[in-house]
Amino acid sequence: MTDELKRLTIKIRGMNCASCAARIEQGLQKMNGVHSASVNFAVETATVEYDATLVGPDKFFAFIEELGYVVAMERVDLKLSGMTCAACASRIEKTLAGLKGVFRANVNFAIERATVEYDPAQISVEDMLKAVADMGYQADVGGKRFDEDREKLEREKETRHQTRLLIMSAVLSIPLLAMMFDELLGLGLPSLIHNKVFQFFMATPVQFIAGWQFYRGAFQSLRHGSANMDVLVAMGTTAAYFFSVVNTFLVSGHVYYETSAVIITLIILGRMLEARAKGRTSEAIKKLMGLQAKTARVVRGGQEMDIPIDEVMVGDVVLVRPGEKGPVYGVIIEGYSALD
Repeated sequence: MTDELKRLTIKIRGMNCASCAARIEQGLQKMNGVHSASVNFAVETATVEYDATLVGPDKFFAFIEELGYVVAMERVDLKLSGMTCAACASRIEKTLAGLKGVFRANVNFAIERATVEYDPAQISVEDMLKAVADMGYQADVGGKRFDEDREKLEREKETRHQTRLLIMSAVLSIPLLAMMFDELLGLGLPSLIHNKVFQFFMATPVQFIAGWQFYRGAFQSLRHGSANMDVLVAMGTTAAYFFSVVNTFLVSGHVYYETSAVIITLIILGRMLEARAKGRTSEAIKKLMGLQAKTARVVRGGQEMDIPIDEVMVGDVVLVRPGEKGPVYGVIIEGYSALD
């Protein structure tokens, strides 16, 4: 890989189906300066190889967020010392935020801690520590980097959110479903469930509270001239719902509230199961990553040094001795051996 051609892995939140991943991938590939781009829907990552002289991460992030998805940055906590006033904290925050590859920096003077969101392909934690030290303050990694913990929490939050929506929509959809079976099988259920106004009040929260995520996703998709599964769900359920509303309050006719409500409920069930499956997949991948080497031996300034693998920068020369694991992806520039 040349100095100009760089590789960047981006964590993406909010993809609901393979077409979302395909749309992001196609858009990235069309950008001037992008050599290749691939999006993995299962692990929610995009890998981009690009010419750094023509395009940069900022444009990738802006494009992804414009499509309605969320870019998840890496984050690190730095423990600071030597600050004497709020102005010191402000200076450190401004310096960190101005570093290339840093997207957000927040310094809390009261607890002497800095939280930095950054792109590891452009800057390392070592660079941040050096920048703070050059200002006359001391900094150290104040705690375990919590990208993995944060990712797990976000997945659990998404699962809980979909579970709450599923419970609400299921509770409201069951009477509508019971009405349909009563008409087919003559179960002798209370006449209230056949009342159109009652059905309207049961279906409306399902349509516009539980189903709001589909409208939001459909709007983002159509705004960029494409269609995804959200568009299909929103169009189908909205047509059934408003046809039923007209036949409830304006003219006399059959209603299909149960159709829109049950479709939304079943798709939310699918999304909840999908969120759980992604969580298990992510945990399995993390266990595999746990087998990876924790440090890399790099050659900098003619000297060999062992550093954590997440501090290896693009362009570093990594020395792998016989019998050792390859700690990072790269191109062999000298020597030969059997390598897994």
